[in-house]
Amino acid sequence: MASLTTAKRLVVKIGSALLVDRTTGALRGDWLTALAEDVAWLKEHGVQVVLVSSGSIALGRGVLDLPATDLALEQSQAAAAVGQIRLARAYEEALAPHGLTTAQVLMTLEDSRDRRRYLNSRATLEHLIGLGVVPIVNENDTIATDEIRFGDNDRLGAQIAATIGADMLVLLSDVDGFYSANPAEDASARRYDVIDLITPEIEAMAGDAGSGLSKGGMKTKLMAAKTATSAGCAMVICHGAALRPLSNLENGANATWFTATLDPQVARKRWIAAMKPLGTLTLDEGAARALSKGNSLLPAGVHAVSGAFGRGDPVAIAGPDGHQLGVGLSRYTANEAHKIKGHHSAEIEELLGYPGRAALIHRDDMAL
Repeated sequence: MASLTTAKRLVVKIGSALLVDRTTGALRGDWLTALAEDVAWLKEHGVQVVLVSSGSIALGRGVLDLPATDLALEQSQAAAAVGQIRLARAYEEALAPHGLTTAQVLMTLEDSRDRRRYLNSRATLEHLIGLGVVPIVNENDTIATDEIRFGDNDRLGAQIAATIGADMLVLLSDVDGFYSANPAEDASARRYDVIDLITPEIEAMAGDAGSGLSKGGMKTKLMAAKTATSAGCAMVICHGAALRPLSNLENGANATWFTATLDPQVARKRWIAAMKPLGTLTLDEGAARALSKGNSLLPAGVHAVSGAFGRGDPVAIAGPDGHQLGVGLSRYTANEAHKIKGHHSAEIEELLGYPGRAALIHRDDMAL
């Protein structure tokens, strides 16, 4: 099995049932303290860690003395608003003794569907990670509705992993892997160590949610696995209730690994390359050479802009002779690109009247 310490970028999904005591509704402080030790251990090995955590509704429910199940939407949103403060503070206090800074990032499904929001969230997470921060991501349950919510943090974890180009996703669960049937009901059920391909037969084995505080079941975990592995990210399901669950996984605890056949960056480049451009940026010779060396596209290297496109839309990148060099996701609208083309990045704020990003297309957002 893969070693966690070999990952460059690791996303860990943490469910409510692991973080919050089912009976009392209180935070499992000893478990979170032990998890923080695991995160510090991974950071010492040079692994960039992002945590996707449930728990705000479960914590807030206990504070507000709301029922354990069957909350109305407005009750869930109110509980999340109360619990989110406590959840963020708990992570901050657990990781601070290790010299680790945390940040709270709240998202909804619309943030991944809308390309502009997707690029904004990706840029924010990338910058936080680059600063050595441990982002704590959660669905924004205070405003999410049934129509826009991820529905469970397994899918959110996979979406975050794909967004930031993680090469490994760990789902800490109340089961120790993927089984051929529900092991609580079928003594003959067997656990899979490795799944290389999610076949219809594998999908048929998935059951529904079994946890009182978590909405995730094996069906949603398989959905997460599809998202992650198609983005070049390996995924593992393992039992998370014991202290130091990541160390336990590293030391051979039972788990099921879903393999990825592509590198995350290769998968992302293929995704971008398949998009239909909505406009064209024509470069000068210097910019074309810079791109061939792996650099981002700066406004100074663009001498012509055509088409109607918005922020986050795909545009063709053409050389001085008009030959298409590739496709990229623009960080500016067509109108903004017209204004800043041929100018240095330091002039962007003066030209637009507000600060902007230095690159018109970042190198990670282009496929040449």
